Amino acid sequence: MKFYLDTVSLTEIREIGSLGILDGIAVNASLISEQGLNFYQGIREICRYVDSPISVGVLSIEEEAIVKEGIELSKIHRNVLVKCPLTPAGLKATKRLTAEGLRVNVSLCFSLTQALIAAKAGAWCVSICPDHTGDNQSMGNDITRKIVTVFRDYGLSTQVLLAGIRSPHEVLEAALAGGHICTMPFSMFRQLFNHAD
Repeated sequence: MKFYLDTVSLTEIREIGSLGILDGIAVNASLISEQGLNFYQGIREICRYVDSPISVGVLSIEEEAIVKEGIELSKIHRNVLVKCPLTPAGLKATKRLTAEGLRVNVSLCFSLTQALIAAKAGAWCVSICPDHTGDNQSMGNDITRKIVTVFRDYGLSTQVLLAGIRSPHEVLEAALAGGHICTMPFSMFRQLFNHAD
């Protein structure tokens, strides 16, 4: 399983990166603005310190604008992974961006059928969000298992990314369900050292 850090803090990126277990970064506009940087400036700064995939969400919602923005983001660095919304416009943009050779993360998927249409549009990965309400946690794990199984059965190379992991137990469950990537905040990364199965 790959571990992506949810942050734009260069201090946090350096600390986790020094451990040799950081596989990527997940950022969005709100995280970047919290650091007082503009969107493109923030991404450029991160790319100076990270040589691994950086999932960056587009701000646009219309097909043409998503495509244009995705192409601009990809020009920042070869590691940029363009995150498109799971909407009709987002899927059309995904198809066009992947035809240009770009990697696309389609977000957010809540069902197997949504994950399938994202994969068919060419998504490099699909993001799903675990249910944090407690009673429905097992349902989220079941969806992950189903998506992973169907992708494997049909020879789809699309990876399954679990976004916003909040506890070491969720990392464990995601791994047991066959998830390929987990994104988590810095504080969550640190908790992994102290967790016993």
